[in-house]
Amino acid sequence: MELTVHNIKGDKTERKVSLNDSIFNAESNDHAIYLDVKLHMANQRQGTHKAKQRNEIHGSTKKLHKQKGTGGSRKGSIKSPVFRGGGRVFGPQPRDYGFKVNKKTKVIARISALSQKAKNNSIMVLEDFVFETPKTKNYSEMLDKLEMNGKKTLLVIHNDDKNVVLAARNLKGSKVSSVNSLNTYDIMNANNLLLSESSIKAIETLLSTNTSES
Repeated sequence: MELTVHNIKGDKTERKVSLNDSIFNAESNDHAIYLDVKLHMANQRQGTHKAKQRNEIHGSTKKLHKQKGTGGSRKGSIKSPVFRGGGRVFGPQPRDYGFKVNKKTKVIARISALSQKAKNNSIMVLEDFVFETPKTKNYSEMLDKLEMNGKKTLLVIHNDDKNVVLAARNLKGSKVSSVNSLNTYDIMNANNLLLSESSIKAIETLLSTNTSES
């Protein structure tokens, strides 16, 4: 698959790049995508929720009344879950929501996500660029010229260019990611994928290497 390279002014250049079919034209594995996206979302959860059980409630442990002869139910202490302010039965406890997904599955998921974007013509290649200052206005103007302002976009760059990252941070629906930070959730969440020229080779090298290692 060949794509024309655009500049940040929205104009087509005379250059074209060839995308590796094993990365950008592979058979999609929806279950791998599901697992990798689920793992990403699970890892975003803090898991710090906590409810006190009856052994953690401050209060008297004195038996409220004798066991029999009152005509009422048996009550052990004021900390019983049946009373207001008592402990909670089976309440939430701090936990880690993460789970294991094999490295090979993660690679397949990323390849599947990239292939889906390519088949839907949702990938645009940009020539490498830099911002001298981290101005949101510069990034917004670039999206305007690319006719992508207001759309969910993911720009993938080879390295963490601080000025580019900061320029996009305040724009709703715009995200910048380095090749090493690229994940399936961000790819699937974006309507359009913007790839810098240098990032394409890095993506293909990274995913090809991980595939061969697996």
